[in-house]
Amino acid sequence: MTPRIVFVTTFPDAADVARAMVPSGFELAVVPGGSAEYRAALADAEYLVGFVDGLVDPALFRDAPRLRLVQLLSAGYDRADLAAARAARVPLCNNGGANAVAVSEHAVLLMLAVSRQLVRQHLSVAAGNWRGNQTPRVHELRGKTLGIVGLGTIGKKTARLAQAFGMRVIYHDIARLPEDREDQLDVRFRLLRELLRESDLVSLHTPLNDRTHHLIGAGELALMKPDAILVNTARGPVVDEAALVGALSSGALAGAGLDVFDQEPPQPDNPLFGLDNVVLTAHLAGPTFESNTARVRNAFDNVQRVARGEPPLWIVPELAA
Repeated sequence: MTPRIVFVTTFPDAADVARAMVPSGFELAVVPGGSAEYRAALADAEYLVGFVDGLVDPALFRDAPRLRLVQLLSAGYDRADLAAARAARVPLCNNGGANAVAVSEHAVLLMLAVSRQLVRQHLSVAAGNWRGNQTPRVHELRGKTLGIVGLGTIGKKTARLAQAFGMRVIYHDIARLPEDREDQLDVRFRLLRELLRESDLVSLHTPLNDRTHHLIGAGELALMKPDAILVNTARGPVVDEAALVGALSSGALAGAGLDVFDQEPPQPDNPLFGLDNVVLTAHLAGPTFESNTARVRNAFDNVQRVARGEPPLWIVPELAA
């Protein structure tokens, strides 16, 4: 029987790339997650590929008894039932940093947009105003200190981009770099509270787990400079959203650039929508045409590795041991 790859995505570009790149000797079924077609395709599936961490539960492994690999196109896997994957002995892999360029660029985009009051300026000009329109004070990135929380692949790329703007970079990560590696990257380690006090901008690049849930809460926000900016392209619940709204509303924090929310999609009455010192995007930092191609390439490489009897790359850390 031809081995079947079940591919799940809501991004048409990714589906088109998958159809063009599917390795020879494999059957590809592109189906909506959770649909009747999806459930039918699972019966003989050996590989599940896509934005599927929310589909990883005990039912998946009952419905797909031949499954040999769950390959995520996302970096995050916080919705996946790791215990179910462990019990089924099916490797769960993320995207191997395929979206790192896209997310790091988006993080810097949000830094610039908030620092330069981009949305406010656009709305003012579009309303017919010109110079003298009382745009609030704007700032350059050059000379500012960027604190990166989570110096993985995305964090490192964000550091390099920030340095190109003339920023000084400090970082916090549970996996501290040796000093010679810090020298190579021109970054310096700080304890989290130190980083929050020192930074002019803070960019979050941590996974979401029990340790990082509400990592940035009211106490942490209170440590930040009143003219500081918080950027989150990681996962919404890494930040206590209610505490963030309070800090932004009171002037305790100058601004925020957010690609992720505590609840997605956010409710229409989310108080962040009423603030003019935030720039918001819809969890779209990672999906670009280029990153979708890289994600699918990595995914199909891992599929072929498993088919050859080799261990896959990028098994999530909790299941790698």
